[in-house]
Amino acid sequence: MADQNVPPRRPRDDRGWDAHQHPTTDGYHDPHASYGYGTPPPHPADPRAAYAHPPAAPARGPQWVGPEGFGRTAPPAGPAGGGLPNLDDDEPGRRVGRRKALAALGGTAAVVAGGAALAMTPQVRSLFGGEEVVAGDATGATVTDGTPARPSGQQPSTVRTYTEQNESYMGSSAGEALKKNAPSGGRTFSGPAAAAAETKVSVKTVLAKDPVVHLARRLTFGATPQVLADIRERGIDGWIRRQLEPEQIAPTKAELKLADLPTLKLSPKQLREQREQLNERGAQPHRELVDATIARQIWSDRQLFEVMVDFWNDFLHVAADFDGGEVYRGSFDRDVVRKHALGSYPEMLLAANRHPALLLYLNQNDSRADAVNENLARENLELYSVGVDGGYTEADVRQAALLQTGRGINDGAYVFRPERHYVGKVKILGFTHANSSQDPKKAEAAIDAYLTYIALHPSTAKYVAQNLATRFVSDTPPKSLVNRLAKTYTANKGLIKPVLMTLFSSSEFWAGVGQKVRRPMEYLVATYRTLGVQPDAAPNHDNGDNRRTPFARGLRQIQDRMRELGQYPMGQPTPDGYPDVYVAWTSAGAMVRGWNEAGDIAAGYRTTFTHTKPEKLVAKPPTTAGAYVDALAKRLVHQKLTDRERTLILGVAGLSAGDRVDASLNGAVTAVVRAILASPQHHLR
Repeated sequence: MADQNVPPRRPRDDRGWDAHQHPTTDGYHDPHASYGYGTPPPHPADPRAAYAHPPAAPARGPQWVGPEGFGRTAPPAGPAGGGLPNLDDDEPGRRVGRRKALAALGGTAAVVAGGAALAMTPQVRSLFGGEEVVAGDATGATVTDGTPARPSGQQPSTVRTYTEQNESYMGSSAGEALKKNAPSGGRTFSGPAAAAAETKVSVKTVLAKDPVVHLARRLTFGATPQVLADIRERGIDGWIRRQLEPEQIAPTKAELKLADLPTLKLSPKQLREQREQLNERGAQPHRELVDATIARQIWSDRQLFEVMVDFWNDFLHVAADFDGGEVYRGSFDRDVVRKHALGSYPEMLLAANRHPALLLYLNQNDSRADAVNENLARENLELYSVGVDGGYTEADVRQAALLQTGRGINDGAYVFRPERHYVGKVKILGFTHANSSQDPKKAEAAIDAYLTYIALHPSTAKYVAQNLATRFVSDTPPKSLVNRLAKTYTANKGLIKPVLMTLFSSSEFWAGVGQKVRRPMEYLVATYRTLGVQPDAAPNHDNGDNRRTPFARGLRQIQDRMRELGQYPMGQPTPDGYPDVYVAWTSAGAMVRGWNEAGDIAAGYRTTFTHTKPEKLVAKPPTTAGAYVDALAKRLVHQKLTDRERTLILGVAGLSAGDRVDASLNGAVTAVVRAILASPQHHLR
């Protein structure tokens, strides 16, 4: 007889959880939330809900499910509202107030037209007695798009549901200012070293024009003394070649410690089968995936690979927190993004379109010949290949949606259901196919032929090239570079390494010093890297009940802090991924929180890791304040500061350049380290 106290099991859906029950209320909570920064926020509302409109009234032919034109808002650039946390108040005896000195030094900031330094945004200036904040978006960027759904056959460029994020932001007044200080053109050399040697940096920037430091800033998540020494030892060409072969680079201690995350290597099938045991242990697969990504960004020696993983996670984006991410997002990371990050984009797109994560995220599992859901078909065109201005029409979207019917998920695995597949000739962006059979091999071959076609389309070549150039060169990359990268992409049938080699061998890359600002996540990762934080627990760490290792707890603390800053790996809930331009991230709150976190890291407050004491950052500290600040700047931002910047930082310490100091900078070394990490030199990448 059944136990009267045990509720009957509900049927489980293909997301791996009980049907009609959200995982955040079905056991996947974090019993150790108090070890981080408090209870993490719940899953956001299902991002696919914006697409899930009821089908049209019954009519002849298939019914359609698709977007109805909804408002698009910019991603949060840091937490909204609330007071500013523990930015030091001015202290008696300080010759320059810490708050004003930090404000003068820091800020995620736009390169002003014709200027040599960074200009704070109006929001930041208002915090420190500057001009009043103007209501609305301070950058002038348009952040909503409430246009109606596209009529069939009309060009998407005239009636959009999404805008191309980076170009939309850069169309603002702030974007126009940035364009005036970006490289305007260039050429490709025989290799990266030759391009570096022959390129003159003419743009105005606060960064030193050292090609080795520039390379380390752009191809890693933050330069470190070890990375700089490695580049100089191997040479620019040798170091890049090594980074393009990540499988030849040994895992670091931190990467080996990823074994502390129990769900990381489990398959979707194992995650489904072990769900109850994992619940009891407080393991959250989608959050452990983010934890692991953060660890690799900070500590992996395969830095270019991790940068490209982050790039593809924004380009071919599936949110970690979607309803189903608990089971499938880790596999998508391994089998789609990481497998192809330095390989073939057409193969990546093919793999993504057979993966349960993408099929669930964009409702393809619900699409069949008599009730077509167009979400995946639309995003394959608009976001994952040719782009919003790539030349497709609404008719193309619907033809693609018909062709892709039949693909779905059963019992946690990809399946093709021939009875759901539409049969009939299709024509999409010049691609035509008879699509005359429900036979799985023939039908799937037709779908794969179409996906390969759009992955190699000239508009896709340009779209990938534009995004890569935006990532590695500037927010407004020169058309000359984009065109050369697109040509390489086409000539090599979508292989990524040749495109990257063309990019790194181009004068535009080497001329773009100081033209990129770190996003909040990148700022925090770079801070951990430059401070030399190690993945072992500090001797004074109290690990509580030991149910989770210090390493696992520490990574979760970093993730929670990133969530507060408004950006974390795979965190954008909508399919467009995070924007990669400065004006999308202007936030005084996120900036100040970043400064405070840098101070906490420098002070060693995160005892789940081992920190270098601030007074040990410089091997042999000078005995005068000015020389000591110079040595710290060289160690942390890899260049000297200007005389004005040094004076401001000495003001933070209440010292003059000639004052005698000890290794603790007379007790001010932590404050000075934080001030240097608030400087433009650390905010830029």
